[in-house]
Amino acid sequence: MTGTASAPFTADDYRARMERAAREAADAGLSGLLVAPGPDLVWLTGYAPTAATERLTLLALAPGRDPVLVVPTLEAPDAAKAAGAPALTLRDWTDGKDPYAVTAALLDTGGRFGISDNAWAMHLLGLQKTLPATSWASLTEALPMLRAVKDAAELELMAAAGAAADRAFEEIRKVPFAGRRESEVGADLAGLLRRFGHSQVDFTIVASGPNGANPHHEVGDRVIERGDMVVLDFGGLKDGYGSDTSRTVHVGEPTEEERRVHDLVREAQEAGFRAVRPGVACQEVDRAARAVIAGAGYGEYFIHRTGHGIGVTTHEPPYMIEGEERPLVPGMCFSVEPGVYLPGRFGVRIEDIVTVTEDGGRRLNDTTRELVIVD
Repeated sequence: MTGTASAPFTADDYRARMERAAREAADAGLSGLLVAPGPDLVWLTGYAPTAATERLTLLALAPGRDPVLVVPTLEAPDAAKAAGAPALTLRDWTDGKDPYAVTAALLDTGGRFGISDNAWAMHLLGLQKTLPATSWASLTEALPMLRAVKDAAELELMAAAGAAADRAFEEIRKVPFAGRRESEVGADLAGLLRRFGHSQVDFTIVASGPNGANPHHEVGDRVIERGDMVVLDFGGLKDGYGSDTSRTVHVGEPTEEERRVHDLVREAQEAGFRAVRPGVACQEVDRAARAVIAGAGYGEYFIHRTGHGIGVTTHEPPYMIEGEERPLVPGMCFSVEPGVYLPGRFGVRIEDIVTVTEDGGRRLNDTTRELVIVD
């Protein structure tokens, strides 16, 4: 990330986000939030420093107070160009000064604060030393749903990212698979994501034959052979918002068992999607997909959660997993991606990004879920 976020949001959009974050912090019993460089800072302000360094940058949010971005003096000109800069106050500090004292002046001396999960330990320890009576909670623990519900503009960007990933799949299915290394097909996928507008490629899993039984195999030097199942799972960021889709293809004609397992996963993925509607607990999406696979005798081979949230990062709350009783809300976006993984043999995964609507769910990926035959 460099400079400012590319999504077309205004200072008013960022102001509303910061005000909402401060309100939600108060509702959660917090005195405020401290947001370090990373996805939360981009989402709240549009500012993405070129790189996080030992020099402290923190956004301080508290109910009833104007937001303040503490930033090194040499980075202040870039921060002032961020789309959300007009909605906050910049407070810069120069080398040789104590940035923790600058930040402490903005905080209640005995308060409890939420802080970005990716804040550097040295910065949190510096604040604790300066304000020994304060207490702290990670932002994901304190406000896990802060970015979960997307507005109309965000949903439009999510849909565009999904459509770009779909175009990449439509092209990758045309390339030769047999006789090529997984890494070569993975490079093709990454190039296609970039061709169709992704600025950042987060992963290109190409898991052929027995490698498909490892959900996070990514790519390797294995040469893909005729007769292989190949799990393709790929995504990244387009205009600041994430894509993530999986399809399983077969090199040449599949066996009856391979077709049967693929059909089973497709049925499970459909069941998970059909479970999506407002007010339903996240775990019900997992239960619906898992019941199909377990009912066919493959339950022990479905070894991960059914889904994860997605937005300005490709993995974020909420999670579709047993025990997550949080209700679905219109505007939430997450994956529905059941799979079956047969050790030493092959794997199958089918994944769409789904958003919750007023009366159900809408897929943001529309490529075929049938088993695709490739060369």
